[in-house]
Amino acid sequence: MPRLATLIFVICVLASAAFSSPVPDNGASLVKRITHTGRGTWFDVGLGACGYTDQNSDHIVAISHDIYGSGGNCNQYMAITNNANGVTVIGRTRDKCMGCNANDIDMSRSLFEALGAALSVGVLDVSWHFENWDYNP
Repeated sequence: MPRLATLIFVICVLASAAFSSPVPDNGASLVKRITHTGRGTWFDVGLGACGYTDQNSDHIVAISHDIYGSGGNCNQYMAITNNANGVTVIGRTRDKCMGCNANDIDMSRSLFEALGAALSVGVLDVSWHFENWDYNP
């Protein structure tokens, strides 16, 4: 009888180990969405820190050097909202802004204007967050 109990115990341990094996990582992961609020300004784009040459007609964003770090967000899309009028536009991270505070962003002319503001305004109160990596507008 003790042998039968030991055998059942061993089978249960092996079965639980098989069912608790880790699931292989397919490269996709959920990332907590953090909404940042800061100042949004515009700049003339060109060759950015991510290594791409863009045009002012592209919806390009330069994020603060604090968030940019080593460039892990290069090419990631962002949703940017003009807090004054509620307009939200999608932009793409392609540069870093050395003069920006942590939550501030610098935007291409076309992106700034798409948020419903004239370039002469100069500075907007914006909220923004990164989209998931698989997002493609």
